[in-house]
Amino acid sequence: MSTDTPGIDPLEALRAPRDPACDVFLTGPVFLDIIFTGLDSAPVRGTESWARGMGSSPGGVANMATALARLGLHTSLAAAFGDDHYGEYCWDALEQGEGIDLSMSHTVPGWHSPVTVSMAYEGERTMVSHGHEAPAPAPDAGTGSRAGATGTGSRAGATGTGTSTAAAVPVFPQCPPRARAAIASLAPGRSEPWVATAARDGALVFGDVGWDETGRWDLDALPDLAHCEAFLPNAEEAMRYTRTDCPRAAAHALAERVPLAVVTLGAEGAYAVDGRTGTAAAVPAIEVEALDPTGAGDVFVAGFVTGTLADWPLADRLAFAGLTAALSVQEFGGSLSAPGWAEIAAWWQLIRTCDRQDPAALERYAFLDDLLPATARAWPLRRAVPTIGFRQ
Repeated sequence: MSTDTPGIDPLEALRAPRDPACDVFLTGPVFLDIIFTGLDSAPVRGTESWARGMGSSPGGVANMATALARLGLHTSLAAAFGDDHYGEYCWDALEQGEGIDLSMSHTVPGWHSPVTVSMAYEGERTMVSHGHEAPAPAPDAGTGSRAGATGTGSRAGATGTGTSTAAAVPVFPQCPPRARAAIASLAPGRSEPWVATAARDGALVFGDVGWDETGRWDLDALPDLAHCEAFLPNAEEAMRYTRTDCPRAAAHALAERVPLAVVTLGAEGAYAVDGRTGTAAAVPAIEVEALDPTGAGDVFVAGFVTGTLADWPLADRLAFAGLTAALSVQEFGGSLSAPGWAEIAAWWQLIRTCDRQDPAALERYAFLDDLLPATARAWPLRRAVPTIGFRQ
């Protein structure tokens, strides 16, 4: 659980009595992630490798749900949970530890939790996953409890979260809650009725996308793109979908299809185009010593959603999303590494006191002054490192 700074609500100035209680709704599979770090090289066949670090946490869609919740957004998640110890651990970690609303989630009797083992080395990671598709929901299945059933969804992530074909998008028996925003994982040839419902009810839909295994890279094969406020592919995906050879050209081409096109550029930062106004923004990445990139794409999306709902300028949204992603790769794990306001405040306090900082570069983050407390805890923060089975 993040050591958060209390009292920071990025939407406080915008909240009104008749607003939705939910800021962001999302749905997808929850994996148990087991993360090994401190490997000097990739495991070699026929040998045993020892890792210097290990952690376990909810993964899959839980990475993004946790990142959103830690940034102060009221987050609702619809997902299937196994009725094994892994599922119980993930449910408690998300509901009790992060304050995520699981009223649309279910526990599936007799179904074991999907599991991913992630090994981080040389700035990258290798993942091995296992899971089975959950059974269809029972006609009388309830919600928000560890009883009943629901389906699960593809673990496709638009910006580097990993994929698995073992599960499909959650099927929940009710319409999605009224929300300010919803995050949809788009896949070729698949349309999810809840996406159109959410958009019709006023939610801004943010679409991410995974690698197109069909190889066709056809935007018309993403029917739910028509309901999206923003589309956030990475550079390779954006160029393939638009048949361009430049990420910036790809962003401008995508802005003809969606109001906001955001292309992540890895170590080069991100580029975005507002299709309504023609405004474009580019923000370089923050140089950090990367420990584990798992979930960084999810954290980027969460940061961008936060800035969009808070009605920040486009460049500020990109800068904030890049900052949260950069802070996340310095820690291991997906949901484990998602930063809260305490980490952001500590970084901002530290970076302004470092020698040789470029004043112009720091000015890019001056908008943080209006959000963060005057004093912050010292950097680096000591994070909790959860694992399964510790008893009080």
